[in-house]
Amino acid sequence: MDRGQALPLFIWITGIILFVAFAFFAFAQAAVARSGAQAAADSAAIAAAQEGRNDLVDGLLNSIGEGDDWVDWLTGVAPHGANARDAASDLAAQNDASVLTVEEVSARGLDGYSVSVETRYTVGESVIPGTESMRAKADAVAIIEPRCDVQESSNPSDSVSFVCDGDVFELDPEDFEESDVPDSSILFSVYLVG
Repeated sequence: MDRGQALPLFIWITGIILFVAFAFFAFAQAAVARSGAQAAADSAAIAAAQEGRNDLVDGLLNSIGEGDDWVDWLTGVAPHGANARDAASDLAAQNDASVLTVEEVSARGLDGYSVSVETRYTVGESVIPGTESMRAKADAVAIIEPRCDVQESSNPSDSVSFVCDGDVFELDPEDFEESDVPDSSILFSVYLVG
C-alpha cells in the first residue's frame, strides 16, 4: 500500500474511534446523572417515610389516654405523613434535585411513600444532540414497617404490653409519661423497596 493511500484510511479510522469515544463519554455522563437522580430519589423517599414514622409516634403520644385508637398508632394503621413532602424536598435539594411528586402508597401490605425527583443539573454537552438540556429523573419507594407485636386481647384503657424485636415495653394510659414511649426507630423500621 502506498503512503498516500494509508493516510486517508488512518484519518478515517481515527475519526471513527474518536466519535465512538465521545459517544461512550456521553453515555457515561447520562449514567452519572441517572445515578445522582436515583440517590436523590432514594434519600427523599427515606426522608418522607421517616417523617411519616415520626408522625405515627406523635399521634401515639397525643392519643394515649384519649380512647381506644392509640394502639392503632402503635401498629401503624393510623393517618400519618403530614410533612412528608417537605422532608422529601429538603433531602432531594441536598442532592441537587427537585421533587416532582410525593404519594402515599401501599407496598408489601405496608404504608409508605413513592417519590419522583428530577436533577437540577443537566446531562451536559456531548456529541449526542439535546443532552445539554436533558435532566435525569428517578423514582423510589420507602415503606414504614411496625416492629412491635401487641396482644390482640389487650385493652387500650388498661396497661398494654408489646414486644419490639424481642424487647418488652409497657404503656399505661393511667400512668403515662412521654419517656415511656421507645424511640421511633424501635417502634418502626423504614426501608426502600424495589
